[in-house]
Amino acid sequence: MKLNIHAHLDYEFRDPTDVLLQVEAANIPEQAIDWTNLVLPLADHIARVPAQDCIGERIWLRIAGKMVVDYRATVTINRNLADCRTLCKIPPHLLPGETVPYLLSSRYCEADRFHSFVDAEFGTLEGGEQIVAMRDWVHHHLSYVPGSSNVMTTAADTFISRRGICRDYAHLLITLARAAGIPARIASVYALGVDPPDFHAVAEIFLGGEWHLVDATGMAREAGMAKIGVGRDAADIAFLTAFGQAQLIDQYVSVEPHRE
Repeated sequence: MKLNIHAHLDYEFRDPTDVLLQVEAANIPEQAIDWTNLVLPLADHIARVPAQDCIGERIWLRIAGKMVVDYRATVTINRNLADCRTLCKIPPHLLPGETVPYLLSSRYCEADRFHSFVDAEFGTLEGGEQIVAMRDWVHHHLSYVPGSSNVMTTAADTFISRRGICRDYAHLLITLARAAGIPARIASVYALGVDPPDFHAVAEIFLGGEWHLVDATGMAREAGMAKIGVGRDAADIAFLTAFGQAQLIDQYVSVEPHRE
Protein backbone atom coordinates (compact mmCIF):
# COMPACT_ATOMS: atom_id res chain seq x y z
CA MET A 1 0.00 0.00 0.00
CA LYS A 2 1.14 3.53 -0.79
CA LEU A 3 0.18 6.53 1.38
CA ASN A 4 0.21 10.29 0.85
CA ILE A 5 1.05 12.08 4.09
CA HIS A 6 0.77 15.75 5.03
CA ALA A 7 1.48 17.19 8.49
CA HIS A 8 1.45 20.90 9.28
CA LEU A 9 2.52 22.48 12.58
CA ASP A 10 2.16 26.16 13.48
CA TYR A 11 3.46 27.17 16.93
CA GLU A 12 4.65 30.33 18.65
CA PHE A 13 7.55 30.60 21.10
CA ARG A 14 7.86 33.80 23.11
CA ASP A 15 11.45 33.14 24.21
CA PRO A 16 14.35 31.28 22.55
CA THR A 17 13.40 27.63 23.04
CA ASP A 18 14.93 24.24 22.31
CA VAL A 19 12.44 22.13 20.35
CA LEU A 20 12.72 18.44 19.47
CA LEU A 21 10.69 17.34 16.43
CA GLN A 22 9.88 13.86 15.16
CA VAL A 23 7.42 14.13 12.27
CA GLU A 24 9.01 12.32 9.33
CA ALA A 25 8.10 8.75 8.41
CA ALA A 26 11.09 6.54 9.19
CA ASN A 27 13.25 5.32 6.33
CA ILE A 28 13.38 1.63 7.31
CA PRO A 29 13.13 -1.70 5.41
CA GLU A 30 9.42 -2.18 6.13
CA GLN A 31 8.51 1.07 4.38
CA ALA A 32 10.01 3.01 1.47
CA ILE A 33 10.03 6.81 1.30
CA ASP A 34 9.19 7.42 -2.35
CA TRP A 35 9.08 11.20 -2.11
CA THR A 36 9.39 13.68 0.72
CA ASN A 37 9.50 17.41 1.37
CA LEU A 38 10.10 19.03 4.75
CA VAL A 39 9.90 22.79 5.22
CA LEU A 40 11.48 24.08 8.43
CA PRO A 41 11.57 27.66 9.74
CA LEU A 42 14.69 29.76 10.04
CA ALA A 43 16.25 28.88 13.37
CA ASP A 44 19.36 29.63 15.39
CA HIS A 45 20.25 25.93 15.36
CA ILE A 46 19.05 22.89 13.36
CA ALA A 47 20.50 19.40 13.79
CA ARG A 48 19.37 15.87 13.04
CA VAL A 49 19.91 13.10 15.60
CA PRO A 50 18.92 9.39 15.59
CA ALA A 51 15.61 8.56 17.25
CA GLN A 52 14.92 5.71 19.68
CA ASP A 53 16.34 2.37 18.46
CA CYS A 54 17.58 4.29 15.38
CA ILE A 55 14.08 4.12 13.89
CA GLY A 56 13.64 7.49 12.24
CA GLU A 57 15.29 10.77 13.13
CA ARG A 58 14.61 13.66 15.45
CA ILE A 59 15.39 17.28 14.64
CA TRP A 60 16.68 19.80 17.17
CA LEU A 61 15.64 23.41 16.66
CA ARG A 62 16.64 26.46 18.68
CA ILE A 63 13.97 29.00 17.84
CA ALA A 64 12.07 32.05 19.03
CA GLY A 65 8.88 33.49 17.57
CA LYS A 66 6.78 31.73 14.94
CA MET A 67 7.57 28.13 13.98
CA VAL A 68 5.83 26.68 10.93
CA VAL A 69 6.75 23.12 9.91
CA ASP A 70 5.26 21.51 6.81
CA TYR A 71 5.93 17.85 6.00
CA ARG A 72 4.72 15.93 2.96
CA ALA A 73 5.65 12.44 1.83
CA THR A 74 4.62 9.47 -0.25
CA VAL A 75 5.39 6.19 1.51
CA THR A 76 5.08 2.59 0.30
CA ILE A 77 4.36 0.05 3.04
CA ASN A 78 6.38 -3.17 2.54
CA ARG A 79 6.15 -4.86 5.94
CA ASN A 80 5.36 -8.53 6.44
CA LEU A 81 1.75 -8.91 7.53
CA ALA A 82 0.59 -11.84 9.61
CA ASP A 83 -2.38 -12.98 11.65
CA CYS A 84 -1.16 -12.42 15.21
CA ARG A 85 -3.13 -15.45 16.38
CA THR A 86 -0.69 -17.74 14.58
CA LEU A 87 2.47 -16.20 16.06
CA CYS A 88 4.35 -17.62 19.02
CA LYS A 89 5.75 -15.96 22.12
CA ILE A 90 9.56 -16.04 22.29
CA PRO A 91 10.71 -17.31 25.72
CA PRO A 92 12.42 -14.46 27.60
CA HIS A 93 15.82 -16.22 27.71
CA LEU A 94 15.80 -16.45 23.88
CA LEU A 95 14.85 -12.82 23.21
CA PRO A 96 17.24 -10.52 21.29
CA GLY A 97 18.93 -8.06 23.61
CA GLU A 98 17.31 -5.03 21.99
CA THR A 99 13.84 -6.28 22.99
CA VAL A 100 14.61 -6.67 26.71
CA PRO A 101 13.85 -3.03 27.73
CA TYR A 102 10.36 -3.57 26.35
CA LEU A 103 9.65 -6.28 28.90
CA LEU A 104 10.04 -3.83 31.78
CA SER A 105 7.77 -1.26 33.37
CA SER A 106 8.19 2.33 32.21
CA ARG A 107 6.83 5.77 33.10
CA TYR A 108 3.34 5.22 31.65
CA CYS A 109 3.26 1.41 31.50
CA GLU A 110 3.38 -0.08 35.00
CA ALA A 111 3.48 -3.74 33.94
CA ASP A 112 4.47 -4.98 37.40
CA ARG A 113 1.05 -3.89 38.71
CA PHE A 114 -0.86 -6.11 36.26
CA HIS A 115 0.56 -9.61 36.71
CA SER A 116 -2.40 -10.90 38.74
CA PHE A 117 -4.98 -9.43 36.36
CA VAL A 118 -3.23 -10.86 33.29
CA ASP A 119 -2.94 -14.31 34.86
CA ALA A 120 -6.62 -14.32 35.81
CA GLU A 121 -8.00 -12.84 32.56
CA PHE A 122 -5.64 -14.20 29.90
CA GLY A 123 -3.65 -16.96 31.60
CA THR A 124 -5.18 -19.79 29.57
CA LEU A 125 -3.93 -18.31 26.28
CA GLU A 126 -0.47 -18.16 24.73
CA GLY A 127 1.46 -15.95 22.33
CA GLY A 128 -0.49 -14.25 19.58
CA GLU A 129 -3.85 -15.57 20.77
CA GLN A 130 -3.18 -13.93 24.12
CA ILE A 131 -2.28 -10.60 22.48
CA VAL A 132 -5.43 -10.64 20.32
CA ALA A 133 -7.52 -11.31 23.43
CA MET A 134 -5.81 -8.40 25.21
CA ARG A 135 -6.37 -6.13 22.20
CA ASP A 136 -10.05 -7.04 22.10
CA TRP A 137 -10.41 -6.57 25.87
CA VAL A 138 -8.93 -3.06 25.68
CA HIS A 139 -11.06 -2.20 22.65
CA HIS A 140 -14.32 -3.33 24.29
CA HIS A 141 -13.69 -2.04 27.82
CA LEU A 142 -12.45 1.48 27.00
CA SER A 143 -14.36 4.40 25.53
CA TYR A 144 -12.53 6.70 23.11
CA VAL A 145 -13.07 10.15 24.66
CA PRO A 146 -10.92 13.07 23.44
CA GLY A 147 -9.76 15.22 26.33
CA SER A 148 -10.31 12.48 28.92
CA SER A 149 -6.58 12.06 29.66
CA ASN A 150 -3.49 14.22 29.89
CA VAL A 151 0.31 13.95 29.88
CA MET A 152 0.24 12.46 33.40
CA THR A 153 -2.22 9.64 32.64
CA THR A 154 -0.73 6.15 33.02
CA ALA A 155 -1.99 2.73 31.96
CA ALA A 156 -3.22 2.14 35.50
CA ASP A 157 -5.21 5.39 35.39
CA THR A 158 -6.75 4.33 32.08
CA PHE A 159 -7.57 0.87 33.43
CA ILE A 160 -9.51 2.49 36.27
CA SER A 161 -11.26 5.25 34.29
CA ARG A 162 -11.97 3.06 31.21
CA ARG A 163 -11.57 6.13 28.97
CA GLY A 164 -8.81 7.56 26.84
CA ILE A 165 -7.37 8.39 23.44
CA CYS A 166 -5.04 6.42 21.18
CA ARG A 167 -1.97 6.70 23.41
CA ASP A 168 -3.99 5.44 26.39
CA TYR A 169 -5.26 2.42 24.44
CA ALA A 170 -1.68 1.71 23.35
CA HIS A 171 -0.27 2.13 26.87
CA LEU A 172 -2.77 -0.32 28.36
CA LEU A 173 -2.21 -2.98 25.69
CA ILE A 174 1.57 -2.59 26.03
CA THR A 175 1.31 -2.93 29.81
CA LEU A 176 -0.77 -6.12 29.58
CA ALA A 177 1.64 -7.65 27.06
CA ARG A 178 4.69 -6.88 29.21
CA ALA A 179 2.94 -8.32 32.26
CA ALA A 180 2.61 -11.55 30.24
CA GLY A 181 6.33 -11.58 29.42
CA ILE A 182 5.93 -10.40 25.81
CA PRO A 183 8.01 -7.39 24.66
CA ALA A 184 5.84 -4.44 23.69
CA ARG A 185 6.59 -0.85 22.76
CA ILE A 186 4.69 2.16 21.49
CA ALA A 187 4.87 3.37 17.89
CA SER A 188 3.89 6.75 16.49
CA VAL A 189 2.40 6.34 13.03
CA TYR A 190 0.61 8.04 10.19
CA ALA A 191 -2.42 5.83 9.60
CA LEU A 192 -5.41 5.55 7.31
CA GLY A 193 -8.76 5.50 9.07
CA VAL A 194 -7.93 7.67 12.08
CA ASP A 195 -10.87 9.92 12.94
CA PRO A 196 -10.24 12.75 13.51
CA PRO A 197 -6.99 12.66 11.49
CA ASP A 198 -3.99 13.15 13.75
CA PHE A 199 -0.65 11.70 14.78
CA HIS A 200 -1.61 8.20 15.93
CA ALA A 201 -0.14 5.92 18.61
CA VAL A 202 -0.38 2.12 18.56
CA ALA A 203 1.24 -0.83 20.31
CA GLU A 204 4.01 -2.80 18.63
CA ILE A 205 4.33 -6.37 19.91
CA PHE A 206 7.29 -8.76 19.47
CA LEU A 207 5.88 -12.11 18.32
CA GLY A 208 7.37 -14.85 16.18
CA GLY A 209 10.71 -13.05 16.06
CA GLU A 210 9.34 -9.81 14.56
CA TRP A 211 7.59 -6.63 15.64
CA HIS A 212 3.90 -6.28 14.72
CA LEU A 213 1.76 -3.13 14.93
CA VAL A 214 -1.51 -3.61 16.83
CA ASP A 215 -4.13 -0.87 17.19
CA ALA A 216 -6.48 -1.46 20.12
CA THR A 217 -8.69 1.49 19.05
CA GLY A 218 -9.69 -0.51 15.96
CA MET A 219 -9.29 2.52 13.69
CA ALA A 220 -6.12 1.53 11.81
CA ARG A 221 -4.74 -1.61 10.19
CA GLU A 222 -1.09 -2.63 10.04
CA ALA A 223 -1.03 -2.43 6.23
CA GLY A 224 -2.13 1.22 6.36
CA MET A 225 0.38 2.57 8.89
CA ALA A 226 3.61 4.46 8.19
CA LYS A 227 5.88 4.31 11.23
CA ILE A 228 7.42 7.55 12.54
CA GLY A 229 9.20 6.33 15.68
CA VAL A 230 9.08 3.90 18.59
CA GLY A 231 9.76 3.96 22.31
CA ARG A 232 9.05 2.59 25.78
CA ASP A 233 5.92 4.76 26.01
CA ALA A 234 4.57 8.10 24.82
CA ALA A 235 7.44 10.04 26.42
CA ASP A 236 9.73 8.65 23.69
CA ILE A 237 7.59 9.35 20.61
CA ALA A 238 6.26 12.90 20.92
CA PHE A 239 6.09 14.66 17.55
CA LEU A 240 7.07 17.90 19.32
CA THR A 241 8.81 18.37 22.66
CA ALA A 242 9.43 21.98 23.68
CA PHE A 243 11.87 22.75 26.48
CA GLY A 244 10.00 25.95 27.29
CA GLN A 245 6.58 27.52 26.75
CA ALA A 246 4.86 26.85 23.42
CA GLN A 247 1.60 28.23 22.03
CA LEU A 248 -0.32 26.15 19.50
CA ILE A 249 -1.64 28.24 16.59
CA ASP A 250 -2.69 25.51 14.16
CA GLN A 251 -2.00 21.84 13.49
CA TYR A 252 -3.36 19.21 11.13
CA VAL A 253 -2.52 15.80 9.69
CA SER A 254 -3.77 14.16 6.51
CA VAL A 255 -3.22 10.54 5.41
CA GLU A 256 -4.74 9.32 2.16
CA PRO A 257 -4.26 6.39 -0.24
CA HIS A 258 -1.93 7.31 -3.09
CA ARG A 259 -3.57 7.32 -6.50
CA GLU A 260 -1.42 7.22 -9.62
